[in-house]
Amino acid sequence: MLAVLSGFVEELRQAGLPVSLTEHLDAAEAIHHIPLEDREGLKYALGATLVKSQSHWRAFETAFDVYFAHRGAPLNSGIEGLVDETGDVAQGDDRSTFAATGAEGVGARGESGGGGAGGGGGGDGMTAEELAELLYRVLLGGDQAQMRTLARFAVERYAGFESGRPVGGTYYLYRTLRNLDLDGVLERVAAEIHLRGRPDGSREEPGGSTLKERLAVDEYRIKAAKIRAEIEREIRRRLVEDRGAKALARSVRKPIPEEIDVMRATSEELGDLRRALHPLSRKLAVRLARRRRRGRRGPLDFRATIRHSMSSGGVPIDPKFRHPRPSKPEIFVIADISGSVASFARFTLHLVHAISSQFSKVRSFVFIDGLDEVTALFEGSNDPAEAVHRINTEADVVWMDGHSDYGHAFNVFYQRFGDQVTSRTSVLILGDARNNYHASESWVLAELSRQAKHVYWLNPEPRSYWSSGDSIVSDYEPHCDAVVECRTLRQLEKFVGGLS
Repeated sequence: MLAVLSGFVEELRQAGLPVSLTEHLDAAEAIHHIPLEDREGLKYALGATLVKSQSHWRAFETAFDVYFAHRGAPLNSGIEGLVDETGDVAQGDDRSTFAATGAEGVGARGESGGGGAGGGGGGDGMTAEELAELLYRVLLGGDQAQMRTLARFAVERYAGFESGRPVGGTYYLYRTLRNLDLDGVLERVAAEIHLRGRPDGSREEPGGSTLKERLAVDEYRIKAAKIRAEIEREIRRRLVEDRGAKALARSVRKPIPEEIDVMRATSEELGDLRRALHPLSRKLAVRLARRRRRGRRGPLDFRATIRHSMSSGGVPIDPKFRHPRPSKPEIFVIADISGSVASFARFTLHLVHAISSQFSKVRSFVFIDGLDEVTALFEGSNDPAEAVHRINTEADVVWMDGHSDYGHAFNVFYQRFGDQVTSRTSVLILGDARNNYHASESWVLAELSRQAKHVYWLNPEPRSYWSSGDSIVSDYEPHCDAVVECRTLRQLEKFVGGLS
C-alpha cells in the first residue's frame, strides 16, 4: 500500500500539485486510520492531507481514480440486482414486465453473444429501449451504487475494449455515451417535468413555474453528470487493468489551472482558468503592496543614527535610514489579439487590470494590423471580463487585411502615443511576433527602450518555436529588457509579481 501511495504522490507532483515530504508522511499516517475497503473515506483522507486548493481537486481526483480504482463484484449479478432494484421506481403496469424481460435478457447472455473484450458482463439480451428505460430509472433514483453498476454495464456493452490497443479513454467514453444516449433520456425527463411535474413523484402538482421547472431539470442534469463521471471512472479502471497505473496516469493526467497551456486549452480548461484568475489577482495585489512597503531602504539618516546611538554610549551600531516614498510604476500594455494568441492576451489584460490599483497608471492597446487604445473600456467596467468581451467587439484593430502586422501596429503606436512614454513607464508587449513576413519596424522598440524604464515581451509560444517561419522575435529581442516564454498562469503570475 505504501508503494502505491508513493506512486500516487509522485503522479500528483507531475501534475503540478505542490506535495511536500511532510504531507506525504501525513498521508501515510492517515491511511492507517481508514479501512482500505472504504474508498470514499480513503479519498477524502488523502485529499485532506495532500490538496491545498479547490482548483487542484480535479487533478487529484483523476489521479486517485487511476491509482485506487474500484475492484467491483461480478457484473452479471450486479446488473440483475439493478434491474430488480429499479423495477418499481416509476409508476405504471409495464414496470414489472420490464423487470422480468430485463432479467431474462441477463440470463440469456450465453446464447446472445459477447459484449466488450473484457467479458463477464450481463444483460446483452436487453434491447436499446430497455437499457434506456433502465437508465431513466437510475437517473430518477440518483443512487450512487446504482449509477456505478449501470456505468459498468454500459462500458462493458458499448465501449468495445481491445486489450493492448493504444487508444485513450476519451475514445471509449465517446463510444459509450453515444450509444447510451444520456442526453436523450435527459430530454425525456425535461419533457415530463414540463407536462406533469417531477417524474419521480416528489412534487405532486403538475407543471409549475418556469423557474421550478428549470431547477428540477438542473437537478437531473447533476445526476446525469454523476453517471457520466462513473462511466469515466469505469473506463479508467479497465485501462489500469490493461496498461498499469503509471502508464495510464500519464495519458489521463489533468493539469491544475496554473499549469494549463493557454494556447491549447479546451473550453472546460478555459473555464478553470477564468475561475483561477480572481484569487490569483488578489494574491498578486497583496504581494506587490507588501513588496512596495518593504522596498529598498533610502539613504542613511545621520541624525536618527546618532540619536539612537546614545543608548550604546555613542557607538552607532544600529544605522537608521530614510524610508523612500514608494512609487508605483506606469504600465503600457500592447497586446496582439489575433488568432490563437487572443486567449493569452485576454487573460493577461484581465490580470493586469485586476491589480491596476498597484500601478499609478495602466493603459491598454490592442492590435492586429491596426492599433486601438482600449483603456476606457476597462475604466468604465467593474468586471475586467466584460471589458475584454467589449474589446473583441468594439476595438478598431483592422487596418488592411486583418492579418498580424507588428511593424505597422508599432509604428502607429509610436506616432500617436510615443511621446507619452516616460522614464517611469514599463512597456509590456504580448504576442508571438509572427508578422506574416511584413516589415518589422524594430526601430520603434529601440526608441521605446531608450525612453521607457523597461520594455518586456511576453511570448505564449514555446521558446523552440521562436524565430521560425514568420516569427521575428530575434528582430525585437535586442531592444527588450527581457523576452519571456509565458504560456501558463504560473508563468504569468511569476512575471507580473515582479513588476514593481
